[in-house]
Amino acid sequence: MSANSAETTGGVDVVDVVLVKAGRTKIRYSSELLHDDGTRLAVRAPWAGAGVRDFGFVRFEAGDVFTEYYWRDRWYAVKEVRTGTGALKGWYCDITRPAVLTGTELVVEDLDLDLWRSADGTDVRRLDEDEFAESGLAERDPEAAAAAVAALDGLERLARGDDFTDLLE
Repeated sequence: MSANSAETTGGVDVVDVVLVKAGRTKIRYSSELLHDDGTRLAVRAPWAGAGVRDFGFVRFEAGDVFTEYYWRDRWYAVKEVRTGTGALKGWYCDITRPAVLTGTELVVEDLDLDLWRSADGTDVRRLDEDEFAESGLAERDPEAAAAAVAALDGLERLARGDDFTDLLE
């Protein structure tokens, strides 16, 4: 971690995570910086959404804790989701441009594609491919669109294997 990469509040390094989608801030929330090796960052934050988000296969709700992994050289972020009591729900993965940390702000551009892996690994599903197609990214930035699809394909292969959690160590 560089000396200016996080703000210390009460002995805890704090980073604001800023998720950008289609050029606008989708959500901003404070997180605790757990690790930054110059390539991969890990932060922890409580569920920052308003109310409950029920996907049908998982619910994100008050009390849930997200340990989030971001890379400066990869086109995805992996978010480990646990209940407030520590029970693992699974991993929600966002396909994104590589993360950028400037000062205390971690900016991540969401590219619409997502992946879910359940805690036991039996449920791996691709999400929001329709949103990705409708986003127009393939026309505006074909290289980014190709990188996003390749990232989703690679992440899905990892999620279906036994070594998925090796990403997070």
